[in-house]
Amino acid sequence: MPSPYSLPAHALRLAGKCALPLALWFAAGELVRFVLLYGATEIAYGDLRQVRLVGTMTLLTFIVLAAMTVTTGMLHSLRGALWEMRARSGDGVAEEHFFRTLDRVAPAFAVLYLAWGFQVEDARDIYQMDLFHHFYDMTDAAWFGEDSQVGRGLVDLDWRVSLGAMAVTFLLKLLFAKLVEKQKGKFYGFLAAFSEFAFVFYGLNATLAAAQLRSDWVEHRNVVANTEHVWAQAEKSVPLWDTVTGAIGDVWPLITDAVAVPLAWLTVAMLVFGAYSDQTRTLVKGTRLERGVDRLEGSHDLTQRSFDQVTGGFRDRWLPLANSLRMIFKGGLPLFGMMCLCYVSITVGSEYAERAVVKLIGAGSEWVWVFQGPPLTFVRQMIATALSMALLAATYDIAATRARLSGEPLDDV
Repeated sequence: MPSPYSLPAHALRLAGKCALPLALWFAAGELVRFVLLYGATEIAYGDLRQVRLVGTMTLLTFIVLAAMTVTTGMLHSLRGALWEMRARSGDGVAEEHFFRTLDRVAPAFAVLYLAWGFQVEDARDIYQMDLFHHFYDMTDAAWFGEDSQVGRGLVDLDWRVSLGAMAVTFLLKLLFAKLVEKQKGKFYGFLAAFSEFAFVFYGLNATLAAAQLRSDWVEHRNVVANTEHVWAQAEKSVPLWDTVTGAIGDVWPLITDAVAVPLAWLTVAMLVFGAYSDQTRTLVKGTRLERGVDRLEGSHDLTQRSFDQVTGGFRDRWLPLANSLRMIFKGGLPLFGMMCLCYVSITVGSEYAERAVVKLIGAGSEWVWVFQGPPLTFVRQMIATALSMALLAATYDIAATRARLSGEPLDDV
């Protein structure tokens, strides 16, 4: 029975055994990502700007899909070193090919990626590269008092074009989702993920335009104005209001980064390794809440659709994480704490290590780090990402092994 406290050693063992494929996957992903980022910042300028902006959104979609492929590839390269995979091979379970794994992972990965807003970092990278590559165009326009298109590749798409592209990708999303449910053909899961990302990105400008109109209308309603007045009075009159709300605002992002984000990526790892469920019934199985699920499933279709409409965003965001946490509990509560501690240590430790190397090397001029910094950042990110993937794989491996030896294997699929 492996100990939860052996997680760091097991993660380092996995990272050492699979260091080469992990490094190759990361390097290939960074190369593809740079090419796509560069293309997204260059294609936005020229004639037929609206068509070009659609191309920019398409490249943003491919950037996210590249991240999905690399993440799946890095985790898949660790399968052969896991105890659980060897136990399955001993039971006669065939090895799953990479493209089959990618097709199975893609739809759920898209939901998790969008639910937790990981695409914001990709959009920020496009914006920063656009500013960096067209810096002089932007400064020249500012000097002569002219309007500049620099940095606006993701926000200048006309809302009508955005709405039309959104409608097309929505139909594709429904089509591929049905094909995935019927398990027909290959790569429909990947295409479903592509249409899911494209639906969100293409419809972003139309959604923001509609949201702005709605907020302008709501802002002038009496009930909203009265509510804002009551809230302002509460901030002044309730003791310790600012202290409590300020403390929550400071602590909550840290809890999210240290607990929720590792669980989200652990869910992806469980998808790759084939032990995952996003069903509510699986989470509440054997508890009193299962009766509520029975009543909901036996209710009228309109009731079920209304419930799904109200709770859809919450369930997409938290239910997969809750199921991942449930599986971690099968391996012991200390395993969950060790995973979060190690994940944060890798993230924070790698950044401090990079800072120490920068200070050790030193430079007479700050501009030198314009070309010295990227290689160092690349190495730091490669090591941190490889260790993080190995940590997720080791967490799953220990939980699955402990569950198997306890007579309750992780077989939710």
